Amino acid sequence: MSDNELGAFLRARREALTPAEAGLPAGTRRRTPGLRRAELAMLAGISVEYLARLEQGRDRNPSAQVLGTLSDALRLQLDARVHLRRLAKSDGGKHLCAAAPAPAREVRSTVRALVDRLGETPAAVTNMLGETVAYSDGYARLAGPLGLLDGDPPSLPRYVFTDPRAREVFPDWDRVADRQVAALYFGITGSDPTMAELARELTVTGGAPFSDRLAASGVLPDRSGVERLVHPEVGELRLAFEVLDLAEADGQQLVVRLPSDEASSIALDRLAGRRPGTLRAVGG
Repeated sequence: MSDNELGAFLRARREALTPAEAGLPAGTRRRTPGLRRAELAMLAGISVEYLARLEQGRDRNPSAQVLGTLSDALRLQLDARVHLRRLAKSDGGKHLCAAAPAPAREVRSTVRALVDRLGETPAAVTNMLGETVAYSDGYARLAGPLGLLDGDPPSLPRYVFTDPRAREVFPDWDRVADRQVAALYFGITGSDPTMAELARELTVTGGAPFSDRLAASGVLPDRSGVERLVHPEVGELRLAFEVLDLAEADGQQLVVRLPSDEASSIALDRLAGRRPGTLRAVGG
């Protein structure tokens, strides 16, 4: 096995990517169908010299930002981005986090009882990483067919930035993505190790759509508002959401969604198999 797996992977992917696939003119007199080192460096916004050091194993500690821009430039799919990040962690020890307190993935019994009593109202408890740790029957009916409950545990930030379904589910994807980064921003900049690790992961797997937002963020996340969802069974929904903090020690929030208009009210009732008008619209 090579002792320079990171460099070998970068070079192999560069040589496998054609100029046309990268959006560049093919040119003439090429000795290889892949990208030249200078072309990849230009696309990634790094120097040719630095890319050469990475490929040759003379630098094994690229930042998460560099990994993200290289992933974007190489048009890497999610599995390849995850692999690249793992190679960087194994080659460069400084990317490994020290032992960190685990995010709260269990909810108190009273909180779970509250969520259960919400029944067909879409409600979910999320932790500081944006993971869904408890949810009502109504949320399961709403979110399950969308893929929002995939994963163990389900993660809304990962879904928004890495799942191709997200842009179809959320017609206002940019606004949803902005909210996700805003919700994570202060934990990341506060040097919380688990948040920092999630940021490093999403910088690579989510690429520029995540890293650019993180660099420009600093605003407080929305605590209420209206979001649009496109559901495969009932079409477009307009849902008003409220974010309610639980006990500070929990590090968790309860997010409740209600129909914002009559059409969404009828659609949610259809999902639950109820007569129309059971879950009334609250207005936008």
